[in-house]
Amino acid sequence: MPPASAAGSRRPPWALLAVLLLAGVLLVHHGASRADGPPQPDPGAARLGTTTPPADPLPAAVPVRVRIPEIGVDAPLVRVGRDRGGWLEAPPPEDDNVAGWFTGAVSPGESGTAVIDGHVDNAEGPAVFYGLGSLRKGQHIEVDRADGRTAVFEIHGIDVVDKTRFPGRRVYGSTGLPELRVITCGGSYSARGGYSGNVVLYGLLTAVRPPA
Repeated sequence: MPPASAAGSRRPPWALLAVLLLAGVLLVHHGASRADGPPQPDPGAARLGTTTPPADPLPAAVPVRVRIPEIGVDAPLVRVGRDRGGWLEAPPPEDDNVAGWFTGAVSPGESGTAVIDGHVDNAEGPAVFYGLGSLRKGQHIEVDRADGRTAVFEIHGIDVVDKTRFPGRRVYGSTGLPELRVITCGGSYSARGGYSGNVVLYGLLTAVRPPA
């Protein structure tokens, strides 16, 4: 899948994304299982919805950094695509403070659904999105872009989904609005199968900060 550029590129239609991504995200567990595990979302946060109006969509621009102040995330973004099995790639597991932008979808802030992923842990312990499941609706995610703008997304849903029944249309499908999905591993853990699910965070573009 060719990477998106700052000037924009042809986006694959939903039918193609469904084939490539319907199975979900393979963000494997690289370390020993913790007794308590990463935080999991409140079941009440799974229902999507916000009363905040969306901001106007932005033109295409490469995202360079993601910040989630409530859980201490301030991480650079690298480009990720698909692996040989058609799964959404994860960023390198050895770096615990890096996240991935999926280049097969729109850039954060454009009309459509942008996707950022990252590991929940690695061999050394918690990784960039370990705390993702503790976030709540109404909190915010900030994405710095190469054009100097910062796209601010309000969380309007957060859920744990089973990897074997991954809801591709719900997660990756376009609503016609500038949206963001942030994805990591979640659910129960076993040494043989890793994590059973994915934590999926749903964000809507509600503000844009201009270049400083």
